[in-house]
Amino acid sequence: MAETTSRILALLNLLQSHRQWAGPELADRLGVTERTLRRDVDRIRELGYRVDAVRGPAGGYRLEAGSQLPPLLLTNDEAVTMAIGLRVAATQGLVDGELTTQTALAKFEQVLPPALRQRVNAISSHLQPQAPRGVPVSQELLGQLALASRDHERIRFHYVAADGAGTDRVVEPHALVAAVRNWFLVCWDLQREEWRTFRLDRISRFFGTRLRFTEREIPGGSAADFVAASVSALRLRVTAQVELKLSLARVREQLGQWGESATAIDAETTLWPIEAESGEHLLGALAWIPAGVAYELRADRELLAYLDEAAARITTATTSAIRKQ
Repeated sequence: MAETTSRILALLNLLQSHRQWAGPELADRLGVTERTLRRDVDRIRELGYRVDAVRGPAGGYRLEAGSQLPPLLLTNDEAVTMAIGLRVAATQGLVDGELTTQTALAKFEQVLPPALRQRVNAISSHLQPQAPRGVPVSQELLGQLALASRDHERIRFHYVAADGAGTDRVVEPHALVAAVRNWFLVCWDLQREEWRTFRLDRISRFFGTRLRFTEREIPGGSAADFVAASVSALRLRVTAQVELKLSLARVREQLGQWGESATAIDAETTLWPIEAESGEHLLGALAWIPAGVAYELRADRELLAYLDEAAARITTATTSAIRKQ
């Protein structure tokens, strides 16, 4: 009886860790015959778990969602990871994320053994997650994409680009990354035959095809690096050149790493190229120019008009404040 119980628990753990298992592979993992495996699957069904069995070369056993949440089996490392993930999730821009993750975390940590709770507290105290600050994303969509990425399942969805154009995409999902202000899906786009990133808040009409794919090697080494490079290329759209009446040495001394791209025009004048995501961000960069340093700005007419209007509003506001003092 003890051996059977241990085997049932091992079978549950395998079914919960992978979307679908071929019968022979699952039996081999457990060290039993396929007939014994079928009996064990029936025992699991009696406990309330829904296990689908599909015949044929592409078939196998699959744990499906039921009418209620069955018990989950977690290793110690998985439990620690889940507790830390719940703590981080409250900061990650999910719809109702803070409330939902706090209630889930309270239930989860209540049953954590003291030793594991200490590990969670020790690791969490050194985590400083950078939360996305953009449009909140659906927790359901996040979960669907995470499962598809884990199980290498090809998916379809509708996507609305920044310019408002909508398209239907078929992709091979690789990973989810929280970066800058948003969540991104890193995937292989089958229509364009290239690696792409898609913002989750612009994805709708998700559909899982249940078609498996062979994992590809992502360029750049990691999904996070790929997103960082993609976002950087997209967001640095506003450029200008600043002619500073200051020597190159003084510019680099005053601006530090931000002045590394500066070049000398002559002994007393320096050209400082700057890039920003928007006119607002570029205005902030100009504020770092040391007080008393004269400069001229070179940029397109639209950007110059924006900066001129912003400067006028600042002048009006400060003049009014000074007069009231």
